[in-house]
Amino acid sequence: MSKSNRFSPEVRERAVRMLQDHRGEYPSTWAAIESIALKIGCAPQTLHEWVRKHEVDSGVRGGTTSAEHDRIKELARENKELRRANEILKVASAFFAQAELDRRLKS
Repeated sequence: MSKSNRFSPEVRERAVRMLQDHRGEYPSTWAAIESIALKIGCAPQTLHEWVRKHEVDSGVRGGTTSAEHDRIKELARENKELRRANEILKVASAFFAQAELDRRLKS
């Protein structure tokens, strides 16, 4: 399993929920993150990223949501494919135009 998918979405959600539920029991948010990260077996920075992503997705923090990010990636992939198709069509068009000119010159 790749490093980024080591934890299932359910584990990530549970960890974020645990942090939200128990944040007040610690002197700081970072102390809560360190404690909970240790309990679930991930790095504190990893849990911090999950929390930030959750906050963006839920509208608490500004930024690009996961759905928007996925849509942007999909559109970029489609854009790349369309550019490639256009390039192929340009080359084919030039080829057939040249072939037509050669045919007319030989006649």
